[in-house]
Amino acid sequence: MDNTENNSLSGRIKRYAKVTGAVGGIAARVAGQRYLGLNLGKQEMPADLKLALGNLKGPVMKVAQILATIPDALPDEYVEELRQLQSNAPSMGRLFVKRRMSAELGKDWQSNFNSFNQEAVAAASLGQVHRAKSLGGQTVACKLQYPDMKSAVEADLKQLRLVMSIYQRYDNAINASEIYKELSARIREELDYIREGRNMALYRLMLANEETVHVPDLIETASTDRLLTMTWLDGIPILDFIKNNPELEMRNLVAENMFRAWYIPFYLYGIIHGDPHLGNYSIRPNGDINLLDFGCIRVFPPTFVKGVIDLYIGLRDGDEELAVNAYRTWGFENLDRDTIDVLNHWARFVYSPLMEDKVRRIQETNSGVYGKEVVEKVHKELRRLNGVKPPREFVLMDRAAIGLGSVFLHLNAEVNWYNIFQELISDFDVSEVASRQNEALKTAKVPTAL
Repeated sequence: MDNTENNSLSGRIKRYAKVTGAVGGIAARVAGQRYLGLNLGKQEMPADLKLALGNLKGPVMKVAQILATIPDALPDEYVEELRQLQSNAPSMGRLFVKRRMSAELGKDWQSNFNSFNQEAVAAASLGQVHRAKSLGGQTVACKLQYPDMKSAVEADLKQLRLVMSIYQRYDNAINASEIYKELSARIREELDYIREGRNMALYRLMLANEETVHVPDLIETASTDRLLTMTWLDGIPILDFIKNNPELEMRNLVAENMFRAWYIPFYLYGIIHGDPHLGNYSIRPNGDINLLDFGCIRVFPPTFVKGVIDLYIGLRDGDEELAVNAYRTWGFENLDRDTIDVLNHWARFVYSPLMEDKVRRIQETNSGVYGKEVVEKVHKELRRLNGVKPPREFVLMDRAAIGLGSVFLHLNAEVNWYNIFQELISDFDVSEVASRQNEALKTAKVPTAL
């Protein structure tokens, strides 16, 4: 293994300097415009920001990716540039590719392929993708991790922790300590491509009966812990799909397929794909879904899934005791009456499409951002009540809900969400979920430690 891949002190120090230099110059230009009225290239800043974050790679870039998925969260000119970081970030050149492939598969690495395109077809936060032909003539995708990512991740996580602690000093609405632990654990897991390959096998197993959802096959003989080779799945980005398919019927079909792709694993196995940003799936011409990235997977205790259903039933039936017990099952502590009311306000919004047996949009308000008005109100109330500490298991579940809500908002889909949801939870049984989960993890050889 290449020694440059270790989490080294020198690597982290270089990363600190790189992040500060790349983002600091743009921050100074923004400050100059805002406070001094200077014209410092306003039109160029969105592109400069994309280039700076794209060249940095790692967690810093993933933040930009997430922002670009949320409608109206940023000015249009910034969104258009940052959106390209989903799958079109600046890539490393041919010399990098040859050096990295040699480090992973040996000097004769090309003997593993019939052909290999050394120009990246997509580049994102932790690695870039190359198209190749297997010895058997099959088209494959090779995801190659950037060099020194362990040092970059540890440096970025340390800076993220500092930023979150400073922010919390003047905004106490959310205690982010458990959020930081959860995100750190998941991001570190994303560096392990052997684990991701097993996650891929896990999703193939869980979605085996879903004909509208497609998962690549792992090519194990051409994969390592920093190189992931898999079968190629043809599809187009969802935003391009929406432009090409104005028909409501097709957009509704994609929305239903997306819902099932994410929530069948959750309600049947207690497992969720925690990163539904726009670069992690593509759409086939018939509306089928290709899932493309399996680095951020969360395994939940089956009791957590039961809490999700119990809260839904409690809110639907006005059973306050059941709803409060669901929060406690998740790990919320020291809940008073006012805090419960605020949490319920958020939960009613998230569950609202599932409460009515009718065809409807995912969000009935005119806001261009999924949940924007509710988030602002909840945040304000939590600050007034001295905040809340979300349990770490709650983080990716909430992220998936908001991320998918944003996708459905992009699609402008009109679906009977109630019917799909009832189908998934109608026969829910904690012991059966636990049994299915254990068997699936064992079969796919996915580590169970969280």
